[in-house]
Amino acid sequence: MSEILQELAQVLEQRKQESSESSYVAGLYAKGLNQILKKVGEEAAETIIAAKDGDKQQIVYETADLWFHCLVMLADQGLGPDDVLQELQRRFGLSGLEEKAQRGN
Repeated sequence: MSEILQELAQVLEQRKQESSESSYVAGLYAKGLNQILKKVGEEAAETIIAAKDGDKQQIVYETADLWFHCLVMLADQGLGPDDVLQELQRRFGLSGLEEKAQRGN
């Protein structure tokens, strides 16, 4: 499944070179980090509402929007899905309490 994340990451990188008039993502990049973060926040809220309503199809739809906008944010910051997947791999097998203790929080 990570193949689709890689393909999407490549497209998001390509959109950095495109006109904001021809691409939604290029438009987000042009508006800057604050606009990208606003979209992440909006999509997170919509995902929460979908989950609260219990509509499984809407949960998947909104989660896809949230993940997409998180990938845009990562790309804007020079990161990609592999960075997040590596962090998840690092945490795999640790209890949540162990992982939190390692962070010092």
